[in-house]
Amino acid sequence: MIIPRATEKAYAEEAKHTYVFFVPKKASKQEIAKAIAEAFKVTVIDVRTTIRKGKATRFSRGKHAYPGITYRQDRKVAYVTVKDGDKIPIFEEAKTEDKKADAKEAKAAKKAEKKTTKAATKAKEEKK
Repeated sequence: MIIPRATEKAYAEEAKHTYVFFVPKKASKQEIAKAIAEAFKVTVIDVRTTIRKGKATRFSRGKHAYPGITYRQDRKVAYVTVKDGDKIPIFEEAKTEDKKADAKEAKAAKKAEKKTTKAATKAKEEKK
């Protein structure tokens, strides 16, 4: 199961034609390259992998017991470089959603600005 990472770092890597995915821990680089190529119809040039250790988290053993420490699951991350011109559409969709959200925020800010300017002009007229 390959899960794309939609983070700021992943978008920065996209400029280098590199995409970031969570992959199964037992998956080899060859298996990852084959799965990405088949799923997204792209030509994979390079695959780099790393295993991120799970963070320590505290948990309680009851109301009066001393809390313990457990660890989150380790995760394997693959950095997949594709041929120039090839794109993976999942990352493009996320960008368009971000643009839509930014446009809505800009529109709301513009409306708020108009209201404040109207209120300021009314206040000036009343003082005269």
